[in-house]
Amino acid sequence: MSSLLTAIDLTHEDRVVWLEDPTGLDYVRQALDKTPRRRGRPRYHRDGRMIGFTELDETAEADPDTGLQRRRVFYLLPHDRDNEPDGLYREGAPGEAVDPRTITPGQVGRKTERSQRGGPRPLSPDPPLPRPVG
Repeated sequence: MSSLLTAIDLTHEDRVVWLEDPTGLDYVRQALDKTPRRRGRPRYHRDGRMIGFTELDETAEADPDTGLQRRRVFYLLPHDRDNEPDGLYREGAPGEAVDPRTITPGQVGRKTERSQRGGPRPLSPDPPLPRPVG
């Protein structure tokens, strides 16, 4: 669901709150969660860690059936690139992953070359040259 977000889903977003500085992250996962409040830190029920969330403006109405608000949550799982740079997502990224630099209230985050391929990696040192026999 989260990879299919549209701007209509995010109409009432007022602010993005980062719990961690996202500038060093190639990507974050985004999901639309149902929460009891418009503001404040929502409960987190996933493995990994919450990186940030959105807060809604005062005009946001709760779902009439559940009484819950729909808010974006940004998170990373233990096997994501920031924890395992040479792991499953060394290149590529999960479907719900977006570049955190593209996240603003009311706008769907975007995939970028950095989020999909990873940031620049240091080159491996050259192997030692054989010593002349002498």
